[in-house]
Amino acid sequence: MTSANARFVIGIDVGGTFTDLFFLDRTTGTVTTGKLPSTVADQSIGLVDGISRELDDFSDIATIVHGTTVGTNALLERKGTRTGLITTAGFEDVLEMRRRDRPHTWGLRGGYEPVIPRNLRIGVGGRVLANGSIETPLDEAAVSDAARRLLDAGCEGLCISFINSYANPEQERRAAELVREFWPNDHITVAADILPEIREFERLSTATLNAYLQPRMAHYLNQLAARTHDRGGDSDILIVQSNGGVMSIDAASAQPVRTALSGPAAGVIAASHIGQSAGFENVITCDMGGTSFDVSVIADGKTALAAQTSIDFGMVVRTPMIEITTIGAGGGSIAWIDGAGLLQIGPQSAGSDPGPVCYGLGNDQPTVTDANLLLGRINADRPIGGKLDRLDVEAASAAIKTVIAEPLGIDVMDAAEAVIQVANARMAGAIRIVSIERGHDPAKFAAMPFGGGGALHIGALIREVGLNTGLVPRYPGVTSALGCVIADMRHDTVRTVNMPLASVDEAQLGSWIDDLYAASSARIASGSETFDNLEEAIEADMLYAGQTHTVQVRLGGRADLTRTRLAAAFAGAYRTQIGAPLEGIPVRLVNLRLAVIARRDKLDLSVMAPVDGCSTAAARTGTRQIYADAQWQTAGIYDRLALGVGERVTGPALLEQADTTIFVDPGLFGEVDAFGNLRIERAD
Repeated sequence: MTSANARFVIGIDVGGTFTDLFFLDRTTGTVTTGKLPSTVADQSIGLVDGISRELDDFSDIATIVHGTTVGTNALLERKGTRTGLITTAGFEDVLEMRRRDRPHTWGLRGGYEPVIPRNLRIGVGGRVLANGSIETPLDEAAVSDAARRLLDAGCEGLCISFINSYANPEQERRAAELVREFWPNDHITVAADILPEIREFERLSTATLNAYLQPRMAHYLNQLAARTHDRGGDSDILIVQSNGGVMSIDAASAQPVRTALSGPAAGVIAASHIGQSAGFENVITCDMGGTSFDVSVIADGKTALAAQTSIDFGMVVRTPMIEITTIGAGGGSIAWIDGAGLLQIGPQSAGSDPGPVCYGLGNDQPTVTDANLLLGRINADRPIGGKLDRLDVEAASAAIKTVIAEPLGIDVMDAAEAVIQVANARMAGAIRIVSIERGHDPAKFAAMPFGGGGALHIGALIREVGLNTGLVPRYPGVTSALGCVIADMRHDTVRTVNMPLASVDEAQLGSWIDDLYAASSARIASGSETFDNLEEAIEADMLYAGQTHTVQVRLGGRADLTRTRLAAAFAGAYRTQIGAPLEGIPVRLVNLRLAVIARRDKLDLSVMAPVDGCSTAAARTGTRQIYADAQWQTAGIYDRLALGVGERVTGPALLEQADTTIFVDPGLFGEVDAFGNLRIERAD
């Protein structure tokens, strides 16, 4: 157990390009940050090395909170472990049939390969009905035989998912008991333990993806714990979930599917805290790393949660997660000319290895970072991350000239600016999807850029989308790591009701919520942290009779667990999300959801504000020629962290710091607020 006198809480976000670290000294209240290249083969190596740069004594660490892309990358790259499925006879192909959707709506072709191939999906006898009754007893001999066949086929992970197990998990759990008698590891996923919810494909998909990830994630987390222990550490290790909460390392090993969007979720949590501290309840997050551009909406101080998402086509994960839209427009995204002669950006990325052309590590395809460098917006002598001493401007120029400028018949500088303009247009499109297309007015939102590259593009996004302002955090390059430090403990549970609202027993509703609360609070209590007060967040999935898709209904609390209040809440949610309520049509209550939240201490962001900041003139370190709006201009260069509260810089300007560079476009200005954030607004 960690010593009560241990000083540091460390947030660590491992991305595709960089590993970001945020150190909070609980004794002094001070913070420090770090950034270094990710070690793709084993993320724990870069993580531990990053801590070592700041701390010699790992025993002084109280808690490590980690946002990880291990699960995300394993799904996207199909690099999970060989996994088998035991399911109800006749339902072996549900995973492949999906919802009969296609990757391209209007395309004539499009295939899908499940993570578990057909020969590793075995059906067995036994049948539970939708009302929970057992029609056919489980064929226990067939279960054991199927598991042994899967072991002989080289399976390391196993998923057990029977039809209608949400209504009665007895047969699934009995099958797991039988298999555990001889299965050589703990990597057995029982669908009812992952998602006890109606809808056979979504439940099966989520459970199989959990089984597919479990051996790899467990191995990684064990490696991480061992590496910190070898350095003398005995700290608690918490893992960020896709819903923005954190869970213990043991819980993450058992349910890795809940970490599918771990790192990006931490960034949204940090953005919400930063925005509210600075007086902004409405924020659009713009997380630009080396591989992707992630966008999410925080409206009225609340993050948007989705009941499910698709990590890739056909790979559906149905667990609560922060709604994040991702496009391939990161700093390492490759610029190319398509068959029609049009300039495109991504989704291919150079990542961290070999990285952009200017890294000089073997890539010859120009990226967004190469274009920003050539335009003068990145200082070649101050590359972030500590991987290189200098960026190769000449190599970046040659690549853009060969791949972009010459095929388009334009000047190399115009080609570089075109790369940035196309990238900006793609980012603006993503922002419109999460704002305008969902009924939000961008003019009422502040955009918060973070990640290593977001602050280079914020001015263009303000102008293209019509956003109110830009709010650049004090340490934008490590914002997701900050989110790790402040994320709350959280556990989500669900119960399928699936009956007409008019038939629901109100007393039974309260009893079901009690059961869900007991399960969630026990999960939180299993960690090493103790909490005096736990909060509840109750939701319902509801629809009109005859409909297929449910509407998420947020409830105020247990007082809303009456038929009358549920009906009113559903009508309001339906009006907001779909349109006018349908009078006279019966309403069905499909699912009850409960999140139990244990609040962790929130960092007072005023500790990051400059105490003895310089004037704008004193923080100015020089000038540099930049190419913007098709012409060369002189931009002032500033030490961003030296600027005092209330100081203002006018664009064009570049504010440099160790984890990022901020570009204040011509016609805009930036001003430092009381928390050290830089507010960017129009000068007119």
